[in-house]
Amino acid sequence: MPTLNTDIQHARQLLDQLGPGQLTAVVQLLEVMLETNVEPDDDEPLSEQDRRTVLASRDHFRKDPSAGVPFDQFAAECGLTMDQIRNHRD
Repeated sequence: MPTLNTDIQHARQLLDQLGPGQLTAVVQLLEVMLETNVEPDDDEPLSEQDRRTVLASRDHFRKDPSAGVPFDQFAAECGLTMDQIRNHRD
């Protein structure tokens, strides 16, 4: 069974092989993964900046629905299959 240090070393080796676009995608995925580990504070209201950001995002995808990348395509670009993602265990 790999150790944390072995996993980190392997991840660094894989990151070194990625092109700029792939690396950006992985960084964004990691940021999302870290954000989802934080318990949401439902009592905290959205700030005005939050509201503007949400509205801008909705407007962007309403104007150009093809602007997003399907998750399975994103996973494939990262070298993962949807089965690997579905079957992942912590």
